[in-house]
Amino acid sequence: MTREAHKEPKLDVASSNDYISKMFTIKPLPEFDAWLESLKDRQTQFRLLRRLEKAQRGLLGDVAALGDSIFEMREFFGPGWRMYYFQHKDTIIVMLGGGDKSSQSSDIAKAKALAANLKEINP
Repeated sequence: MTREAHKEPKLDVASSNDYISKMFTIKPLPEFDAWLESLKDRQTQFRLLRRLEKAQRGLLGDVAALGDSIFEMREFFGPGWRMYYFQHKDTIIVMLGGGDKSSQSSDIAKAKALAANLKEINP
């Protein structure tokens, strides 16, 4: 094999920007903080806080759109933890509340009501 045939591929420097994640500012509402603090299992609290740290760096993970600009961060451990938020402008995530699969319907309703109130105050 000649030296010419074994050249290293060139990296396209312009395409390296494809890997830059959008950074977010996480703003928890008091309702979200109260829910998180009410969890008795400290390991669960830690894992959910780690998820928020990742989201802050632009790594949102498993997220489902619920309508009315509300999203659900889904965690697949324990009883199926969920954290609800809406995105304000391009870079602000407002954490509304949380829960698990057993209370999902009522948690979503609460999150939508909180978001609607916030949108009226801060359009």
